Amino acid sequence: MPSSIKSVGKSLAEVDDRQENASVSIDVDAEFGGPEARQKIEKKLLRKLDMRMSILILIYILNYIDRNNASAARLKGFEQDLHLKGTEFSTLLSILYVGYILMQIPSNMFLNYIGKPSLYLPICMMLWGMISCLTGATHNFTGALLTRFFLGFVEAAFFPGSLFLLSKWYKRSELGLRTALLACGNLISNAFGSLMASGILSGMQGKLGHDAWRWLFYIEGALTIFVALLAIFILPDFPTTSARFLTPDEQRLAILRMQEDVGVSDEIDRKDERFPGLVAAFSDWRIYWLALALTSMVVSLSFNAFFPTLTATLGYSSTITLLLCAPPWVFATIVAFIVNRHSDTANERFFHIAIPLFFGIIGFIIAVSTMHIGARYVALFLMAQSYAGFICFLAWTSNTLARPPAKRAVALAFINAFSQLGNIAGSYVWPKNWGPTYINSYAICIATNGLCIVMCYVFRQALARQNKELERKEQEEGREPGFRYIL
Repeated sequence: MPSSIKSVGKSLAEVDDRQENASVSIDVDAEFGGPEARQKIEKKLLRKLDMRMSILILIYILNYIDRNNASAARLKGFEQDLHLKGTEFSTLLSILYVGYILMQIPSNMFLNYIGKPSLYLPICMMLWGMISCLTGATHNFTGALLTRFFLGFVEAAFFPGSLFLLSKWYKRSELGLRTALLACGNLISNAFGSLMASGILSGMQGKLGHDAWRWLFYIEGALTIFVALLAIFILPDFPTTSARFLTPDEQRLAILRMQEDVGVSDEIDRKDERFPGLVAAFSDWRIYWLALALTSMVVSLSFNAFFPTLTATLGYSSTITLLLCAPPWVFATIVAFIVNRHSDTANERFFHIAIPLFFGIIGFIIAVSTMHIGARYVALFLMAQSYAGFICFLAWTSNTLARPPAKRAVALAFINAFSQLGNIAGSYVWPKNWGPTYINSYAICIATNGLCIVMCYVFRQALARQNKELERKEQEEGREPGFRYIL
C-alpha cells in the first residue's frame, strides 16, 4: 500500500495548504457593507442561481428519456420491426455506454478549459436530440447500433459537466441538496417518461404511416432540441465568467464563497491547469475506490433500464404496465429529496447512502421470494428508492475531491465514466430467459449492492482517520479547527 499511503499524505498536505490560506484571510464582510448586507446579497445570489440551475433538472429528465426510450419502444414492436434476435437488444442498450465512457473525461477537461457551459452543454443536447430522432428512422440492427453509440458519445457531456458546474457555484454544505435536485431529474424521467411513452405508443400508431415506437423517438428528440435552445439563454457559466445576470458584488461574492469553503481560490488559469489536473486526479487513490464502489452500485441499479419489463411481470397490458411504472419513481423522487436534504443538514453521507441501499436489498429479496402481484409491486417501490443513496454518493464525491477545479473536473468525469461499466454489465443481467422471476438477476443486484455498502464504510473510516490526523496537526501547531472531510 505504499502508493495509497503516499496519496493520503499528499491529500493531507493539500488540506494543510488550504488551512494556511484560510488562516491569513481577513474579514471581507466590510467589502459588502457588513455581515447583514453580505447575507442579503448571498440570499439573492443563491435565488438567482437556483432559478437558472433548475433547467438542469428538465435537461436531465430529457437526457434519461432519450436514453431509456428503447425499453418503452420494446413493448410496441421495436424488436420485431428491427428483426432483433438473441442478445441484440441488450447490445443496443450497452453500446450507448461505450461512447459515454470514452468521452466523459475529455468533455469535462474541455468544459473546464473553455469555461462556457451555457453554450457547450446545450449544443451537445441539441446533437443528442437529433440522434434520438434518427433512431426512429432506423430499419435494422446496424442502424440502431450506430445511433445508440453516438447518442452515448454526445450525452457524455451532460451529467459530469452538470456536476462540475454545480460544484463551481455551491459550497459543500449546499451541494448535497442541489445534486439531489439535479439527480431527481433521473427519477422523475422514469415516471414522466413512462406516462409520455404510454400516451404516444397508445395514440400514434399508424399516424402519417409511421409505427408508434418511431413517433416515440421523433417526439422526444424534438422536445430535447427545443429545450436545448432555451438553455443557451438560461444556463450560467462559471463564477469568473458569468457577469450577464449578476451584479459586481454578487459575482465577487460568488468567487469568495468558494474560496472560503475550502481555503483556496477557484480562480485559475484553465489553460495551464488542464494536464496537471489530470495527473493530480489519477495519482489520488480515492478516485479509484469511489469509482469501483459506484460501479458496483450501478450494477445493482441496472433494473432501471428494464423497469417496464419487470413491471410487465405483474401481468397487465402494455399501456397499464407503463402507467404502473410511474408511482414507484414518484415515491423514489420524494425519498431522494428528503434523504439528501437531511444529509446536508446533518453534514453526513455514509448512512444516507447505506440505508436506502439496504432497503433496496429488501426489495430485491421480496421480488425473489414471491410472484404475488402486490408484494412484487411493493418491491419495485423499494428498489426505486435506493436511488437516494446513488444521489448522495455523487454529493460525497464532490465534497471529498473539492479542489483544485481541474482535478475535480477530471475526477468527477472519471468516476462517473468508470461506473458506466456497471451499466454495460447490467445490460446483460436481465435476459428474457431468466424471467419472469429473474431470480439470478436479483441475486446479482443483492451482491453488488452489499459490496458497495461495505466499500463506502471502508472509505468512511479512511476519511475519519484523515480528519483525526488534521486535528492532531492543528493541536500541535496551535491552529483553529479548519477543513474536515464529510463522513
